[in-house]
Amino acid sequence: MDAMTLLHERSSMGKLMGPPPDAAQREALYRAALRAPDHKELTPWRFIEFSGKGLDRLGELFAEAEYRDDPHSGDDTLNAARKKPHRAPMVIAVIAKVTPDLPKVPPVEQVISAGCAAHGIILAAHALGLGAMWRSGHYAFNSTVRKGLGLGEHDEIVGFLYLGQLAGRHKPIPERDPADFVERWS
Repeated sequence: MDAMTLLHERSSMGKLMGPPPDAAQREALYRAALRAPDHKELTPWRFIEFSGKGLDRLGELFAEAEYRDDPHSGDDTLNAARKKPHRAPMVIAVIAKVTPDLPKVPPVEQVISAGCAAHGIILAAHALGLGAMWRSGHYAFNSTVRKGLGLGEHDEIVGFLYLGQLAGRHKPIPERDPADFVERWS
């Protein structure tokens, strides 16, 4: 697949199945992530990989977050939280390791850099024939989840990347006209 085809045809895949990416595929995913723009070479990212029993642990963390937010959460709510990580055979949490008070690299730039690393993983997954879905939701901003993942005070969860083999059909990619989004000053 050439680079322009990859960039023009990538789409999110919500239906994923096992097996998870193998060791060589994971190496390629992370190598792509590490090419993200990185002002001052801060490497402001960290990745937490969940598969197998790790998905169960992440599900328990999501259920704990639900319970702490609402101690009256019913079994249905808690069980739904436990199942969320199992929508794919692998989940990668992408963390922005933010260093505050850097005059030339503000926190927002560090978070965007981690977002670019996440995007690198998503693009590499597509290039490898894998399916991927970038999810965030309230768990990405939840204090229980943040603590459970060992985040520092200034760190941010950029997203949870769900990865696996394609289990459904590609949904049509909406056509967008660049002219609708570009303003030119000449």
